[in-house]
Amino acid sequence: MDKLDCMRAFAAVAAQSSFTSGARQLGISTKLASKYVARLEEQLGAQLLNRTTRKVTLTDTGRAYLERCLPLLDQFDELEDVVQLRQQELAGPIRITAPTGFGSRELVEALQPFQQAHPKVMVELVLSDRHLPILEEGVDLAVRFGALKDSTLVARKLCDMRLVVVAAPSYLAAQGDPAEPEALATHNCLLQLTSPKPDAWTFGKGAARRAVAVHGSFRANSPRAVAHMAVSGLGIARCPHYTALPFLRDGRLQVLFAQQETDPAVLYAVYPSSRHLTARIRALIEHLAGWFGPS
Repeated sequence: MDKLDCMRAFAAVAAQSSFTSGARQLGISTKLASKYVARLEEQLGAQLLNRTTRKVTLTDTGRAYLERCLPLLDQFDELEDVVQLRQQELAGPIRITAPTGFGSRELVEALQPFQQAHPKVMVELVLSDRHLPILEEGVDLAVRFGALKDSTLVARKLCDMRLVVVAAPSYLAAQGDPAEPEALATHNCLLQLTSPKPDAWTFGKGAARRAVAVHGSFRANSPRAVAHMAVSGLGIARCPHYTALPFLRDGRLQVLFAQQETDPAVLYAVYPSSRHLTARIRALIEHLAGWFGPS
């Protein structure tokens, strides 16, 4: 067994805390991943992982070995990059995580031309509405909205995304058109639970920024679900512009308070500062920056 394959299997299993998930990340069988790790432990004469029926954890020796193992794997990846750049061909896996709503449509549409241009790049897209720990989950790249809170990560801005307040013409005809944001207190508002404060919508910017308390009969952890409910005429919603755009184009929704919108949500490509960016990941980040950029 190749020592490098054993090291890669150990790193993947350690990142996933699971032989099954680690093997899936590498595209090999669980049995083979187990053989690779066992062979590595045999060669080193040390136990690297504690195995239970529920979880796999690092031993102290395994943690120390992993810290030295990851930079070496990065260097091997960098050597592959040199060859790929000379051949002008990208290949290999990229594991990405993104929010469910945005990732299932907008990000997939952005990934399609990249994969068509680089058919040997294998993309694994993990959709989740919680921020997955990048290093622990073996993620190469995260696409996220909002400010960066982890100093061990690097963020590349992809674009600004408007947050819009929208309603169906049928709702406004029946319930009236609110003249000011404060009038939302008398309307049925559809709340997005993934917002920092779902029941307090902000308006204006800088010194003019203010929060307006809202309430309503529908809540969802998906911004796309909120936009779809607004189309039905149930109430007024605030959601990212991309979720409402198809309905704004065909007139099923209209924007309210356009002159009083708050600061946009920022979309970032996020990756660990400690890891070497392979040529394929750098190329994908540049592609996403161009796709979601100002144009």
